[in-house]
Amino acid sequence: MPEPGSLVAVGMSGGVDSTLTALLLKERGCRVVGVTMSSWMGDFSLPPSPEGVRSSCYGPDEAIDIAQCQELCRQQGLEHHVIDVRDAYHRHVLDYFTGEYRCGRTPNPCVNCNRTIKFGALLDGIRAKGIDFDYFCTGHYAALVRPRDDVRLVYEQLAVSGGSGQCAVESAVRPVMISAATDRRKDQTYFLCRVPSATLEQVRFPLSAYTKQEVFQMARERGLAAANRGESQDFIPDSYLDIIFSDQPSRPGDIVDLAGKKLGVHRGIQYYTIGQRRGLGVSSNRPLYVHSIDAASNRVVLCDDEDLLCSGLVATDWVWAGDYAPEVAFKAQVKIRLASPAVMSTIQPLEDGSYRIMFDEPQRAVAPGQAAVVYYNGIIFGGGIISREIR
Repeated sequence: MPEPGSLVAVGMSGGVDSTLTALLLKERGCRVVGVTMSSWMGDFSLPPSPEGVRSSCYGPDEAIDIAQCQELCRQQGLEHHVIDVRDAYHRHVLDYFTGEYRCGRTPNPCVNCNRTIKFGALLDGIRAKGIDFDYFCTGHYAALVRPRDDVRLVYEQLAVSGGSGQCAVESAVRPVMISAATDRRKDQTYFLCRVPSATLEQVRFPLSAYTKQEVFQMARERGLAAANRGESQDFIPDSYLDIIFSDQPSRPGDIVDLAGKKLGVHRGIQYYTIGQRRGLGVSSNRPLYVHSIDAASNRVVLCDDEDLLCSGLVATDWVWAGDYAPEVAFKAQVKIRLASPAVMSTIQPLEDGSYRIMFDEPQRAVAPGQAAVVYYNGIIFGGGIISREIR
């Protein structure tokens, strides 16, 4: 928790987590400034929510959320600012989302948004308003830690061939690192894997020690209207995909099996992801899944469930804790999607700066475009983007 008296900017969305975060910091004696980002450009004909709360994190009901944050801050005597991140959001989130899908990859917009918008453009916008904050706080369920010893020693201890246990340079690398929160069911560390350590130096997550149930209870005790709101929704509901991709004509193509036999016709590769089973539009006497997406040939390849198993992957564009990229092969746990458990793997640096990850046990449906996150004892050491699977 930030020290009493410190100037704290709190990212507020109108939900219970960020609202309670602001109040807890006020009660602690911090000088709280509420900030809410504005990303909606009105560029899609998305329907408003019947409940008056955004049904996705990008949508036409943004003004309602902003008004709720402003009212809460007014009631609590807190300063509040709206930060315009629309251009950056469109470039780094929306264009990235549609572009990746049209290349046959499966993007993770939340991972990209956290790095470039919530902990990027939003912070730049706060500073541009002259707010010299000591800490930036959010309602994420995650924790922050700093190693007692040089982080490079950990890589040496985990090295496949055994390390020397010594570091050649004098200055220790002890970066701020992301660790799992108390409520593992709500753990959001995977989405934060690419926020740099330099940014995390000024970040705090006040809810890291609480469960979601405790958060709702504390919010109700304080009479917060946000305690009656539903959970935050996904980036874009499936029902919005036709609208999001309406800027270009869809290109139907062949659906084939692993042998190249045509099974049907797809309505555009942007509607398919690796491992998908439902909505394939083909008839079969057994379950079929998306094996791969061939963007060059505009084909969707289907397979049986056992054909989805992969022995490893290659990932690029890494963000490592403290900007220190490990130079030796080492053993740690790797998570390839939010819903999958982290599995023990061997992480091998390659000459081009990418890393080969080989699982101790084969993993199902590795999807290029998703984040591969390296954990050790529940702490994130690095996050990269999957470029290809190893079958």
